[in-house]
Amino acid sequence: MATTNIQRDTLGHYRRHISQGAAVIAESAGAGVEVRSEGSRVWDDQGRCYLDCGGYGVFLLGHRHPAVVAAVHAQLDRNPLATRALLSAELGTAAARLAQTAPDGLEHVYFASTGAEAVETGLKLARAAGRRRVIAMSGGFHGKTLGALSVTDRPLFQRPFRPLLPEVTTVRYGDPAALAQALAADGEPACVILEPVQGEGGVRIPPDGYLAAVADLCEQAGAFLIIDEIQTGLGRLGGTWWACEREGVCPDLLLAGKSLGGGCVPVSAVIGTQQAFRPLDRNPRLHTSTFAGSPLAMAAVVATVETIERERLPERAEQLGAMLMAGLADFPGRSEPVQEIRGRGLLIGIEMSTPSHATALAAALLENGIITAPPLGNDSVVRMTPPAILSQDEAGEVIGALERATHQLMAAAGPHD
Repeated sequence: MATTNIQRDTLGHYRRHISQGAAVIAESAGAGVEVRSEGSRVWDDQGRCYLDCGGYGVFLLGHRHPAVVAAVHAQLDRNPLATRALLSAELGTAAARLAQTAPDGLEHVYFASTGAEAVETGLKLARAAGRRRVIAMSGGFHGKTLGALSVTDRPLFQRPFRPLLPEVTTVRYGDPAALAQALAADGEPACVILEPVQGEGGVRIPPDGYLAAVADLCEQAGAFLIIDEIQTGLGRLGGTWWACEREGVCPDLLLAGKSLGGGCVPVSAVIGTQQAFRPLDRNPRLHTSTFAGSPLAMAAVVATVETIERERLPERAEQLGAMLMAGLADFPGRSEPVQEIRGRGLLIGIEMSTPSHATALAAALLENGIITAPPLGNDSVVRMTPPAILSQDEAGEVIGALERATHQLMAAAGPHD
């Protein structure tokens, strides 16, 4: 396919001003320039249409959902950023609406712009509560700022920035006994941070009852529990708004993000108990950010929450996820490079035999009009995070494209691969 002027100019800007490595990756993948989006679809500069199953979990509502766009437009015309000298009705309303979706007991909210900022806030609140020792999980991913990186189990990202936060222990994910041993290893109270399903870790799903066991262990040890639902929350895993609700777990802090801005505005949040937020109750300037809780972002949050409720997207995610998993069920038996397909709701991982096979499958899917997102913690997995507004025909399109991409991969590999 011929290179367009906008693609050539954009690659030049990347090389000179952004990252030569990013330019090389984009050029080798033949990536076009994203120019338009709507619903489940994205268009490039050559007019090619893609079905978006990527976006790192951001587009649960798809692109440019009319309700979110209308709310953001109205707020932009009225008052997009606040002086912070006066009260913000938008901030109050958004906090109240988001807290209503959370497990009982989680009533306080702090808004930020990114998931990593939410993690940093959680770690700081744990420290303010006297929990300086942190227990994280193998395969966990919580971001790349210094504190978040300290609890992200990815040496490739950590190595250039060490030393990181002290007193961080990593235990085996999905293993309550390993956590119990770590909690008992030191008399100091700890903070435990984990994801209900590890998205960046390659869609790793723990055994049933694991979250409840973790919560029980934390209660017994007096540990501070942070559940990171930045990728899994707001109904993406299907059935419930929050994955921790499946096992009746209410953490000290629940982290939200990705889909929270409705695919239009970057925003994240920490939802917590009154006890966990006591330091900020006493001194609201202890942890602040200039753009945190901006009226524009808060308008997006309220519209997103209302849209998820009105369109019953957690239920829709469960139905679509079951349909996709049923359609993909035979793939591991048909194709040797495909080791396993696993998922919950609209978070699906395709485990390949090698990282190169995963790269090839993602490229073949892109060629067949499906955008995916590589997990940042597992190079052998192709991750799919379709929107909950996907139609049944579009779900069939995903299944058909994966079948064609897999056959292309097998044909290219030849009979002796």
